Amino acid sequence: MRIFSDEDNKKLDEVSLFLTKDEARQLQGYIEEMLDNSENHHFHLSTDDFQKEITICLYDQSQLEGFNSRVRKLIIEDK
Repeated sequence: MRIFSDEDNKKLDEVSLFLTKDEARQLQGYIEEMLDNSENHHFHLSTDDFQKEITICLYDQSQLEGFNSRVRKLIIEDK
């Protein structure tokens, strides 16, 4: 597991998520889609007004070509 703050450009070690039931169902659907369809390796879960967003990524350390260099470092080195 890797947690990254895009805003601060740094890794985090813990985070709390507070989701509505609708948001949790949407997240569940996104995760199921990622597991069932290998072409979809990330999704964005946003609030209705798009002021808050969670990006959910599925990664395999042996296949990092779709990620930028900063995210690759995070995945490989956890830094």
